[in-house]
Amino acid sequence: MLASYPDTTEISLALRPLLHPLFQEVQSGISEHTFANIYLFRNTHNYSVTRLQDGTIAILGAEKEQRFFMLPFGLPEPSLLAQLFNDVGMMKCVSTAQKAVLEEQGYALHEDRDNFDYLYLRNDLAELAGRQFHKKRNLVKAFVSSHDYTARPLLKDYLDQAMEVLDAWQGESSKGADYLAAKEGLFRMEELQLCGGIYFVEETPVAYVLGEELAAGNSFAIHFEKAAPGYKGLYQFINQSFASILPETYKTINREQDLGIAGLRKAKLSYNPTGFVEKYRAYPQGTAAQLHTAGL
Repeated sequence: MLASYPDTTEISLALRPLLHPLFQEVQSGISEHTFANIYLFRNTHNYSVTRLQDGTIAILGAEKEQRFFMLPFGLPEPSLLAQLFNDVGMMKCVSTAQKAVLEEQGYALHEDRDNFDYLYLRNDLAELAGRQFHKKRNLVKAFVSSHDYTARPLLKDYLDQAMEVLDAWQGESSKGADYLAAKEGLFRMEELQLCGGIYFVEETPVAYVLGEELAAGNSFAIHFEKAAPGYKGLYQFINQSFASILPETYKTINREQDLGIAGLRKAKLSYNPTGFVEKYRAYPQGTAAQLHTAGL
């Protein structure tokens, strides 16, 4: 089913039976490393997949004319890894465990802070207890006291209503780069086994949340969280409400990266993350790309 390197296979739903079980075993908790994420953002990042000579599966991509590869399922033999670096130039979404091995092999590693995933304790987001969440609690109370709301599981029955929310969000957002991925996520949520909730004020759909488990079932990733404008406290409410209904088996909630956007970073930090899923980029020592990334 998979092409052998250097040939590649396009990402399609036909690959899910092969790749999804492998992604489910990945323990690093990197939000990009789920089949749903790879599939929904396949065009954004020009993803394709290939099988190396030793059987290792690699994901290749490109953004802003920068080619990269990812190895979510493990590192290949050193000679095959060297070939990938020689052909492609950069490894993205390097986990902390992979970083140590790559440094031992002589590669240059650089912290990718803009793409660190934010991790929160599920209980913290569900309960919003303590002084550090005082402002969040007030915003939730403002929404709850001002609106007659309902929350329902996000099922196919509510697809049209969720699209209303997404279109309302897109109309007001200056950062709607993930609109197409979010739209396909709604239409493919059953096939991709995504789950979430949808929220109404009276009979008007106003917000939805959609995500999936990762980190071998220990965490839950929020891939999409969209809300219509004009409702004070709505985002804080759906954040708290959805966290409160997640099973206790999920110790943490992964709310993904801030992409280096100052306002988004401030908002994510304001929820007091318990930590980060750190990510790195790796290069051969002394390459032009590596020197540029290091600011030299």
